[in-house]
Amino acid sequence: MQRFRRMKSIQKFASVHASFHNHFSQERHLVDRQTYKLRRSAALAEWQSLVA
Repeated sequence: MQRFRRMKSIQKFASVHASFHNHFSQERHLVDRQTYKLRRSAALAEWQSLVA
């Protein structure tokens, strides 16, 4: 928090971080390896389509 000088900056960072976390967090401990890998690949493919 010391690196942010304005509340607006913190809010912007938190908003972006939350959307990334929700997109990429797959809760690995709840699913088997194959399902996790499929979901992770799908998330990365979607991210690449958004960035490219």
